[in-house]
Amino acid sequence: MPALGFLKKIRTKDAPGPDGTATNANDAVEQSTKPAAGDNPNKTGTAGQEPQGQKPQEIPVTATKADQTTADGVPMTPGTDYQQYAPSPQTQPQEEKKHYLPHIHNLIHPNQNENTGQTMTNQASPAGAVAQQQVRSTKGKYSLTDFDLRRTLGTGSFGRVHLVQSKHNQRYYAVKVLKKAQVVKMKQVEHTNDERLMLQEVKHPFLITLWGTFQDSKNIYMVMDFVEGGELFSLLRKSQRFPNPVAKFYAAEVTLALEYLHSKDIIYRDLKPENLLLDRHGHLKITDFGFAKKVPDITWTLCGTPDYLAPEVVSSKGYNKSVDWWSLGILIFEMLCGYTPFWDGGSPMKIYENILKGKVKYPPYIQPPAQDLLQQLITADLTKRLGNLHGGAEDVKRHAWFAEVTWDRLAKKDIDAPYVPPVKAGVGDASQFDKYPEETEQYGAVGPDEHGHLFTDF
Repeated sequence: MPALGFLKKIRTKDAPGPDGTATNANDAVEQSTKPAAGDNPNKTGTAGQEPQGQKPQEIPVTATKADQTTADGVPMTPGTDYQQYAPSPQTQPQEEKKHYLPHIHNLIHPNQNENTGQTMTNQASPAGAVAQQQVRSTKGKYSLTDFDLRRTLGTGSFGRVHLVQSKHNQRYYAVKVLKKAQVVKMKQVEHTNDERLMLQEVKHPFLITLWGTFQDSKNIYMVMDFVEGGELFSLLRKSQRFPNPVAKFYAAEVTLALEYLHSKDIIYRDLKPENLLLDRHGHLKITDFGFAKKVPDITWTLCGTPDYLAPEVVSSKGYNKSVDWWSLGILIFEMLCGYTPFWDGGSPMKIYENILKGKVKYPPYIQPPAQDLLQQLITADLTKRLGNLHGGAEDVKRHAWFAEVTWDRLAKKDIDAPYVPPVKAGVGDASQFDKYPEETEQYGAVGPDEHGHLFTDF
């Protein structure tokens, strides 16, 4: 059995088991909620314009709902001037599209008022939908003087996340602050450096964006999107469980993100509802890349959240990208049922035993196509696990459960989300995050830097 030192701690939020599952999910999913920021400080961020700092470079914009396209729907490409699409810092945000509660029929299918004759199903590759990006330079791009700190959005073992406002373009961002001494004490130096490295390399509509990093003698700082809508975890707990089309919508967006990451040989390794944020339109952003790592073949590091660990990780065997597809199965199960399949009173060791036994009890309300997909994802046999076969992610996307999904449109965020958070855009609305006591330590400390040599790329 694995030691717990390298694992995210067991969930401390309400996590009902099989007997505590509510059934009235169709109404609950449309309710406004107030998600908690959680224990992990990386669960915050929005897609917006890059804050201007010490070394302003590329200036991404939000000309459409899709963060990765220009106003004409053209994928953003390095070296292209997008200033023609960017509003000036004084420009007021455009009025939000008023489709807060779309009909259930539109959750998967494209809008009826658009040309559906050209819709392609199960064909578009998300890796192709987003232009290949060069590695962005993030080191030392900003400083504390570039931002006004507003409030704490979340706290964790190593630090916290603050809502900040850029003094240059007046937009809002999330700054993750990690205490160097605590990172070193918890032996998370490698994971922290990997997080910066992975975020610097990726650019995708369903992934959080890292705009820049900097440090002082005590802390390291990561400037990221501020995602106003809060965690999917909180919406799920409010709803108890999601209807089949709603779970399918979120699972499809995660599938596109995983396909993109795997195309870059990146394993995510921490998929769970707490790490899925909702933007102001209701689309997902995967956050918290603390366990992400570039792995061309196999790795052996024991890390993750107990409920979501694949059996090859629990048994300390070498593993590959297929662990993310196992976790996708656990995520879909939790969205449909309201609990994870191997949950057992919150005891990690009991959860590990259940994972190794591999016996999953499917409730009668899970539809046959969904159960068939889950059985092909939550399997210890790597020769049968979808996503790990010759077809890769395409095998997952072609499964019957996803038959209605128009992948090319979803990659462009061209399909209405099932739930749109009740937030005001562009004004730093943090109402979907819990309030926390503010940090008493003064940031920007100068003096001896005992651990600076461990974080040279920040």
